[in-house]
Amino acid sequence: MHVTRLKESGEYRRQREELRVAELDLIDHVERVAALRRGLPADTVVDDYELVDVAGGDRVRLSGLFSAPDRALVLYHFMYGKAQTEPCPLCTMWIDGYNAAAPHLTQNVDFALVAAAEPAALSAHAASRGWSNLRLLSAGDTTFKYDIGSEESDGTQTEWISVFTRAGDGSVRHVYSKARRWPTTDASAASTYSARYGTCLTSPRTAGATGIPR
Repeated sequence: MHVTRLKESGEYRRQREELRVAELDLIDHVERVAALRRGLPADTVVDDYELVDVAGGDRVRLSGLFSAPDRALVLYHFMYGKAQTEPCPLCTMWIDGYNAAAPHLTQNVDFALVAAAEPAALSAHAASRGWSNLRLLSAGDTTFKYDIGSEESDGTQTEWISVFTRAGDGSVRHVYSKARRWPTTDASAASTYSARYGTCLTSPRTAGATGIPR
């Protein structure tokens, strides 16, 4: 199968076809993984933690973050606060992307960012980045992040994504959490969450590149 109409060498076309087949296999594998993720039982009840809504300073329960009974809640755990005294630059890059995508994400799920940082510090960093589309939550004085796994007993923070649902009885159920604990730190692993790294993977000069964004 010819992808372009350029005068490509036979060797290029052979390797390109090998790549095309591998890409199709990868799509199938990603869907199999997604099906396993979707099939996880929502039978783990979690406490109805009380967080701080940074925008107004009000306390809000975890159950209050759902806008409708049939919607999932996706929380991004930002590495900022307690032992993480400065905002994580890698998390910041991802959140820049989430801020842009938020109007599209929230058509299907409820989405928010949670951090251990004090509300004022989180608000100041968000303002410096122009995060105007995200709901920001502070969990600093609760055990929420520790219980979910994105915080250690010494206050160390870990980048994390968690998914919750709300049952008919109003209880909040934990469905899935994923940390950035890959066996490698190159772009191949980070591409799951980042348009930056995913795009870099298409370039022979930046594929597999490491480095913290600015």
